[in-house]
Amino acid sequence: MRIKIINRSGHRLPHYETLASAGMDLRADIERPITLKPLERVIVPTGLFIELPVGYEAQIRPRSGLAAKKGITVLDAPGTIDADYRGNVGVILVNLSNEDFTIENGERIAQMVIAKHERAEWEEVE
Repeated sequence: MRIKIINRSGHRLPHYETLASAGMDLRADIERPITLKPLERVIVPTGLFIELPVGYEAQIRPRSGLAAKKGITVLDAPGTIDADYRGNVGVILVNLSNEDFTIENGERIAQMVIAKHERAEWEEVE
């Protein structure tokens, strides 16, 4: 599947690390480091703008290493990017640890999985 993307981040495009990887790492696109205090949350821009085909979504998921080692996770996991969204892909991160965590430019902050979905039609019954 081919997906149109604009990369304004200065970092390489998201890519699959292995042949069997389901997700691609997303990187922070920030001018200066962001320090997240315990229980604080922030939307971190990626500098990526995508055009998904109708019938697909991009799911934004936590990176297991950040979650397990640092207590940093995606707040609305999985976040959904709809096919009609054209803005900067942002990642809502939250610090669930007891220590400050600093996000650096280019740091891998989440992963993105492209998924097909169906549209439902309701059928009212009694």
